[in-house]
Amino acid sequence: MKRRDFVMAAAPAAATAMVASPAIATSMPSIKWRLVSSYPKSLDTLFGCSPQIAKRVAEATDNQFQLQVFAAGEIVPALQVMDAVQNGTVECGHTLSNFYIGKDPAFVFDSCVPFGLNARQQNAWLYQGGGLELIREFMSSYNIYSIPAGNTGAQMGGWFRKEIKTVDDLKGLKFRVAGLAGQILSRLGVVPQQLGGGDIYPALERGTLDAAEFSGPHDDEKLGFFKVAKYYYYPGWWEGGPNVSMFINMDKWNSLPAHYKAVLEAACAETVTWSLAKYDNQNPDALFRLLGAGAELRAFPQDVMAASFREAYALYNELADKSPNFAKMYQSWLPYWRKEQTWFRIAELPFDAFVSQQAQAKR
Repeated sequence: MKRRDFVMAAAPAAATAMVASPAIATSMPSIKWRLVSSYPKSLDTLFGCSPQIAKRVAEATDNQFQLQVFAAGEIVPALQVMDAVQNGTVECGHTLSNFYIGKDPAFVFDSCVPFGLNARQQNAWLYQGGGLELIREFMSSYNIYSIPAGNTGAQMGGWFRKEIKTVDDLKGLKFRVAGLAGQILSRLGVVPQQLGGGDIYPALERGTLDAAEFSGPHDDEKLGFFKVAKYYYYPGWWEGGPNVSMFINMDKWNSLPAHYKAVLEAACAETVTWSLAKYDNQNPDALFRLLGAGAELRAFPQDVMAASFREAYALYNELADKSPNFAKMYQSWLPYWRKEQTWFRIAELPFDAFVSQQAQAKR
C-alpha cells in the first residue's frame, strides 16, 4: 500500500478514536465518596460489609468510583450515621434503621420488626412484596435513598448477669437493646438503653447495664461480653432477620451516572448474601468457643416469650393508630408476615426441625 493510501485509510479510524475517547471518559467519571459505618472495625462482618461493597464497586468501575470507608467514631458517632448522610456531611453510610425509630417508628420496617420476618422473608418482602418501594418513598422525606446491604440472620437474645426465669425477673433490668424491642420490653418492666457496639462492654463491666444484646456469637465473642455476663440467652426475637442498609444522600444519588447506580445496587445486593454466608459459617464455631470459655446457654422461658409477643403486637396496633407512616407500611407488612408464616410452617420449618433432630441423634 502506498504511503498516501495508508494515511487516508488510517485517518477515519483515528478520528473515530478521538470521538470515542471523550465519550468513554464522560460515562466513567472519577468519583470519590465517604462511606461511614455504624460499626467498629473489630466487627469484621458488620463493619466488613462496607469495605466489601467498596471493593466490588471499585472493581466494576476500573477504580473510577471509589468509596472511602470510615468506622464508627472516625467521622461521626455510631448512632449519627443517618444524620450525617441526610445533611450531606458524608455521601453515604452503612447502618441499621432500627437505630432511628425515635425519629419515626416506621424506620423499623427497613430493618426488622420484632417477632416478624426472618432473613429470607425480609428479603422477599423488600424485593418482591413491595416493601422496598414503600421504604424508599418514606425515606425520600429524609433526603435518603436506601439499599439493602447486609443481614445477620436470626440473632441471640443477649448476655445477662442473672438468670431470667419469669417475667418478673425483667422488672428494673437495665438492658441494652435496640429498636422497638426496647419499647416492647419496657411494657414488661425493662429499662432499655441504646448504645453503639463499642460502648456496650464498658457499660456492662461497670454495672451501668445488667444485660446487653448485640448480634450473635461471632460478633459477641469479639466484643467480649462473656467476660462480664455469663448467661447467654436465645432467641433474639427482636431481630429474626435484620436488614442493614446503605443510606445515600438523595442529591448525591441523583447525580450518579446510571452505570454507577447499577454497580452500587448490585454490590449491596451481593453483600446481603456475603454477610449471611459469613455469619452462618462463623457463628457455630464462635458459640462452641464461648461455651468452652464458661458462657452458660439459656432459652428465654415460654412465659417471657408469650408476654413479649402479646405486648409487641399490641404496640404495633397503637403505633398504627398514631403514625401514618407506620400504618401505611404495617398494612403491607402484616398480611405478608401471615402469608410467609403459613408457607414456612408447611415446608421450611418441618424440614429444619426433622433434620436438626436427626443431627442431634447422630452425635
